Amino acid sequence: MLDSNKLINSYEVLDFRENLYGFFLKLKVQFVDKSILFSKEYFSIDIRNYSFHWQDKNSKLLMRWDNAPFHKSIETFPHHKHKGKKILPSNEIGLEDVLSYISKNLEELYS
Repeated sequence: MLDSNKLINSYEVLDFRENLYGFFLKLKVQFVDKSILFSKEYFSIDIRNYSFHWQDKNSKLLMRWDNAPFHKSIETFPHHKHKGKKILPSNEIGLEDVLSYISKNLEELYS
């Protein structure tokens, strides 16, 4: 998924831990436009926490996805995304979903 995406310049595994019940993965992914995705996922039998922070080359937030249980009015609660000051519903809840979203946006820029 990371190695085969032509819009990814590089990626770095910042942390990876696993046990019998789950794992924690932290990544830094740089895209061809120099934007960066910081990814954190924790997954176990009964817990799933994630945060995906996508920023441009000047460190300005483009989008952040997470499942922190704060925005109960969002129809996809606890899954949501931040675009600027807006809190929006989100169906992108995994790394593959987020990479697909970013790739579609970058393909529009470079096609």
